Amino acid sequence: MLTVHHLETSRSQRILWLLEELAVPYDIRLYRRDPVSRLAPAALKQIHQLGKSPVVTDGDTVVAESGAIIEYLVERFGAQARNELAQLEPARGTPEHRQCRFWMHYAEGSLMNWLVMKLVFDTIPRQPMPFFVRPIARALCSKVQQKLIHPNVQTALAFIDGHLAKNRWFDGEHLSMADFQMSFSVEAALARGGDESQWPHLVAYRQRMQERPAYQRALDKGGPVLMQA
Repeated sequence: MLTVHHLETSRSQRILWLLEELAVPYDIRLYRRDPVSRLAPAALKQIHQLGKSPVVTDGDTVVAESGAIIEYLVERFGAQARNELAQLEPARGTPEHRQCRFWMHYAEGSLMNWLVMKLVFDTIPRQPMPFFVRPIARALCSKVQQKLIHPNVQTALAFIDGHLAKNRWFDGEHLSMADFQMSFSVEAALARGGDESQWPHLVAYRQRMQERPAYQRALDKGGPVLMQA
């Protein structure tokens, strides 16, 4: 039996969504974050030495990293997909395949770097520290946000919104691996990017994604995608 080692409010939610779309039987082993540090528990290191989620075990096979897991699942089960799921991996050499490959890499290679930095620099001023250090930390974090993080997040949002103005899904008209890989990034970007009304096509994409029955089943099983502020 396929098992998803699922950390609450994490990237592994997109693996649950893919499996629900594919109607592949699987078990969930749920891991809770440390209530103070919000880090993954040490128990995940018993599954994979990096101690991160998502991790999938399939018999003796252990697969880590979201992109690698998505590719593994599509290679393993994608041939049985039909109708709108029939192009989870677009035909190689096509424009759709190039788009799919780009967004598979962009999600973690470019976009999530800035979103994680934003989360960290939002959090630092709220951490315990001597009272006389707090104004310095707040000012420093604000400057980094204004000069570096915010402009890059806004550039990313504009880029994605522009792409989705011309495409229903990330590779065009059909769901592909790229949509599952980008799903967490889309939700995190909108949550941390300020006024959502600036990005109508991205908001519409999120709504299409969230309205899918398989996505809703994944939420029921795995819990919220993002940590509450």
